[in-house]
Amino acid sequence: MNNHVSSKPSTMKLKQTINPILLYFIHFIISLYTVITYIPYYFLFETRQEKSNRIKAKPVNSKPESAYRSVNSLDGLASVLYPGCDTLDKVFMYAKNKFKDKRLLGTREILNEEDEVQPNGKIFKKVILGHYNWLSYEDVFVRALNFGNGLQMLGQKPKTNIAIFCETRAEWMIAAQACFMYNFQLVTLYATLGGPAIVHGLNETEVTNIITSKELLQTKLKDIVSLVPRLRHIITVDGKPPTWSEFPKGVIVHTMAAVQALGAKATAENKPHSKPGPLDIAVIMYTSGSTGLPKGVMISHSNIIAGITGMAERIPRLGEEDVYIGYLPLAHVLELSAELVCLSHGCRIGYSSPQTLADQSSKIKKGSKGDTTMLKPTLMAAVPEIMDRIYKNVMNKVNEMSSFQRNLFILAYNYKMEQISKGHGTPLCDRFIFRKVRGLLGGNIRLLLCGGAPLSATTQRFMNICFCCPVGQGYGLTESSGAGTITEVWDYNTGRVGAPLVCCEIKLKNWEEGGYFNTDKPHPRGEILIGGQNVTMGYYKNEAKTKADFFEDENGQRWLCTGDVGEFDPDGCLKIIDRKKDLVKLQAGEYVSLGKVEAALKNLSLIDNICAYANSYHSYVIGFVVPNQKELTELARKKGLQGTWEELCNSCEMENEVLKVLSEAAVSASLEKFEIPVKIRLSPEPWTPETGLVTDAFKLKRKELKTHYQADIERMYGRK
Repeated sequence: MNNHVSSKPSTMKLKQTINPILLYFIHFIISLYTVITYIPYYFLFETRQEKSNRIKAKPVNSKPESAYRSVNSLDGLASVLYPGCDTLDKVFMYAKNKFKDKRLLGTREILNEEDEVQPNGKIFKKVILGHYNWLSYEDVFVRALNFGNGLQMLGQKPKTNIAIFCETRAEWMIAAQACFMYNFQLVTLYATLGGPAIVHGLNETEVTNIITSKELLQTKLKDIVSLVPRLRHIITVDGKPPTWSEFPKGVIVHTMAAVQALGAKATAENKPHSKPGPLDIAVIMYTSGSTGLPKGVMISHSNIIAGITGMAERIPRLGEEDVYIGYLPLAHVLELSAELVCLSHGCRIGYSSPQTLADQSSKIKKGSKGDTTMLKPTLMAAVPEIMDRIYKNVMNKVNEMSSFQRNLFILAYNYKMEQISKGHGTPLCDRFIFRKVRGLLGGNIRLLLCGGAPLSATTQRFMNICFCCPVGQGYGLTESSGAGTITEVWDYNTGRVGAPLVCCEIKLKNWEEGGYFNTDKPHPRGEILIGGQNVTMGYYKNEAKTKADFFEDENGQRWLCTGDVGEFDPDGCLKIIDRKKDLVKLQAGEYVSLGKVEAALKNLSLIDNICAYANSYHSYVIGFVVPNQKELTELARKKGLQGTWEELCNSCEMENEVLKVLSEAAVSASLEKFEIPVKIRLSPEPWTPETGLVTDAFKLKRKELKTHYQADIERMYGRK
C-alpha cells in the first residue's frame, strides 16, 4: 500500500504562463487584498488552522499499546444516537415522529428514453429525466410496514435471511427498513457481482426470498435461479418483468406493490410482529470478494447504530436543511451508513446513479440536466475513482480555455491553495472563479465524504479548492460497520484519515515482521486494531476466519484486527502507511492478491523471481522481475536486440517483450484483467538475502522492495 504523505502546497501548484511584469502587478494586488482582508478576519474569526492544530484524540493511558480515543469520548464510547433507540426500527420510528411530513426519499421521473448512435456505430441509451418526486417520512414508514407484513404473509420468519440484490434506489431503503422492523436478516449483494458469487451468497445464507429489479432479474438472476434450490419468491421493486415462464417450478415472481398491498390488507387485522433486539443481526453484508468467494459480515442493530452515531458527530449542523445524493451501491457499508445517518437526522435523500450524476454523465442526453443540477445536494459521499474522474474532466476543460482564462484560473487556484494552507478563506475566488466548477455538483455541496480507498493529495486539494468545501477522508471496514475514523471539516491536511470516531477506539499492535512498533519514534506505528460497539459479530458460517480477525478483551469489548498498518500523528490523527496482507484494493474497488499474481507467473522459464505491486491510488498492477539470463538473452536475439545484460534489462523494448509473455501466461492462468501487470521493471541484479530484498527463506520483503524500486514505481505510475 502506498504511504500517505502530506504534500506541501508548493508541490501541488499549477504552472502558469504569464508575462512576468503583469504577474508581478497581479501579485501586488493580491498581496494588498490579502493584507486588507486579513485584519478583520483575524479579529472576527478563529482560523481553520487554529482549529486544525487542536488535539483531536489522546491515548487513554501512558502505555505504548494504549488505545487512542477522540477527545470527545475519553470518558466513554458513544453507542446510541437517541436515548432508548437501541435498534434500527426504533431509530426510524423516532425520526418518523420528529420529521413526519418532511420529505425523505426522492426519485427522478423518467420522461423519455432513446437510443443514440455513436460515430463508431455503438448505441448508447440516453435518458431525459424530470423533477424529483418525494416520499415523506410517514410515506416511507407506511410502505415499509406494509412491505414487511407482506413478506411475513409470504412465509418470511423473524431472524431468517432475506436477500436484496438491487441497484441503489428508494425501494432498496424501504425494503431495508421493512426488514429492520420485522427482524428479518437482510443479506446484501453487490449488483456488480458475478454469477458464482451471487449463487454462493444466496445458497450459503439459505434464502427463500429475494428482492431485486426487473433489469437484474433479466440480466443476472434469470440464468442462475436454477442453481439456488431453496428460492421460492422473487420480488421485483419496479413492476412486472416482461416474461414469467422462464423460472423453475416452485419459484413465484411478485411485484413490490403487490406484496405491499398484501401486507396492507393483513395490517388492518393488527397482528403483532416480532421486533428486533440490539444484538440481533440486521444485515449480512457480502464483501466484493478478493482471492476467493465473498464473505458475509454479520452486522447487528447495535453495531450499525454505534457506527452511525460516530459518523454523525463528525458532520457539523447536520439536519433538515441538508440534501444527500445517493448513488454509490447501498450494498456497500459506506453508502448504507451515510444514508442511515441522513435518515436519522431529518435530511432528504435524492437518488442518482454514476451514469446520471452530472449534466455530462454518460446516460444524460446532451442539453438535459443531470441529477446534481436538479437536486443541488449539500452532502455527498464519493470514492476516489469518482473524484479523480471529476479532477481530470475539469483540468481537461481548463486546458481548453483561452490563455487569459486559463492563467486567471491557475492564479486563483494557486492563491487559494496558499490561503487554505494558512487556514484562511477566499470568498471572492469562490464566488467569481470557482462558481462554475462548483456548479458541476449542483453548487451547494458543503461536505464531501471520501472512503473506500485512499484519496491522492492532489485530488483532495483540488476538491477543496474548486468545490469550496472540506473533503472528509474516512477509514473503516465492513467488519467495523464502516466506522473507524473521519477527518474533521476544518482539517485540510492531506494524507490522513482523521481521529477515531466517538464510537470506537484504536490501538496499534506491534508487527515485528514488518518492522512496525508502537514504541517507534517520532510516531507510534503498528497494525490498526479497532475496538467498540461498532465492531461486528464476525463472518457468517466462517468461525475460523472470525477467530483470526476478531477477539474480545478482558472487559468484554470486541476488537477487530484490520491487517492495515498505521501511525498516529501528535494530534491523534491516523495515517495508513502499509498493509500486513498482500491484498490491495485498486482505485476502482477491485481487490488484488499480489501473491496470487506472483504464483501464476513465477514458474515461467523466463522469470527467476517476480514481485507484483499495486496501490490504491491507481487502477492497475505493476511488477518487478528478475529475468532468467539465458532465456532473456535468447529472447533478445530473436527480436534482434543487442547489448550487455544491464542494457537489455534497462531496455524499454525488452520490458515490452517480457510483458507480452507475462500477459499470455496470466490469461492462461485465468487471472482477471485487472490482476495482470500493465508495466514491469526488469532487474539485472538477483534478489538474495544479502541484498535485503528477500528473507533467508527467500520470501519477498515487500516494504524493502518498494523502497528499492521507488523511482521505478513513480515512473510506471506517472507522477500525478
